[in-house]
Amino acid sequence: MNNKLLANPVQDYINANLNADVNQIALAKSPFEGIASAELATQITAKKKSEKKLPTWFNTAHIYYPPTLSIEQTSSEITANYKSKLAKGNTLIDITGGFGIDTYYFSKKVQEVTHCEINPELSAIAQHNAQALELKNIKFKPEDGIAYIQNTDKAFDTIYVDPARRAEKGKVFMLKDCTPDIVGNLDALLKKTSRIIIKTAPLLDISAGLAELNQVSEIHIVSVKNECKELLWIIDKGFDQDTKIIAATLNNGVEKDFFFYRLAANVEVQFTESLSIDNYLYEPDAALLKSGAFNLIGSTYGLSKLHPQTQLFATSTINKDFPGRIFKIETILTTGELKKQENLKGNVIVRNYPAKPEDLVKKYKIKADQEQFLIFTKIANGENVILKASIIQYY
Repeated sequence: MNNKLLANPVQDYINANLNADVNQIALAKSPFEGIASAELATQITAKKKSEKKLPTWFNTAHIYYPPTLSIEQTSSEITANYKSKLAKGNTLIDITGGFGIDTYYFSKKVQEVTHCEINPELSAIAQHNAQALELKNIKFKPEDGIAYIQNTDKAFDTIYVDPARRAEKGKVFMLKDCTPDIVGNLDALLKKTSRIIIKTAPLLDISAGLAELNQVSEIHIVSVKNECKELLWIIDKGFDQDTKIIAATLNNGVEKDFFFYRLAANVEVQFTESLSIDNYLYEPDAALLKSGAFNLIGSTYGLSKLHPQTQLFATSTINKDFPGRIFKIETILTTGELKKQENLKGNVIVRNYPAKPEDLVKKYKIKADQEQFLIFTKIANGENVILKASIIQYY
């Protein structure tokens, strides 16, 4: 890392140019000796990307930023804070420490934290930033985390790992396709801990992950503003019971949880015999949908499902504890009735309906409206319907 970037005049320049054209800055001559224009552009871009995702870092003076890819790949502060609650005991090691966001939040919950990062420059950046953030209980090891655990005599109450998918792999992936290989090293890691927390992208199939891992006590599906951000796999040494699934939705400081045990997920659900005006339509958050417990969602919240393949539910009452969107149905239209409508307005949603939103917008000349919605879907008798609705709850 180039320590000259931390000088006050340089930091002032970075802050003054957060909204500037970084391409022009990168191509222009640097105003500072010993600092390349590309370095300035990188610091500006990375800091700007951190403004909403990492506000603690953005608002702390003399933070040194890594290349923007590291910012894009790191946890947000919201999800890092959530996973810190899953740590067990007094000692934790983060064997894929990276920029150090997760490590920071673990250090707020655990007495002693070790940050391992195989990239020595990124390790140095994380260590510098820990000093800027006045953290005293983190030890930094610029080395391979798996090797460090294998070679140390120390044991840890919790091991945390965020394995990266190998670049050559496609959309469908398995844990064994990641670096470091947690599946191949699981037994060795469990000799040094009683709990392992594994973070993966939500793209990983839950059944596939469970087929690769054992002793999984919990799986946390974490979403922010209806977007799945990560899966957290909790491995507890010796665990041999049913895995608990927790869908956690984190929105504007409010957390809502939907949880169940896998063997209890298959239940019968009631279907709507008919929809009525003034009924309320419920759309589960992305985290709940990722859980796969579609029928259980309905029975848990006392909702009737619209159709076996339509993950929408209805009832005559409002339950604001529900993790997801709630709409009030104002009009129910058939396709034929919709054709007669004029001046249609609404945010178009398509659920189990034989058309794409953009095609429907064009076909029916629908104008955008953020508060009103047109929901194209299918009900239990197989009929396609269009629901004019207003939104009551976003999350």
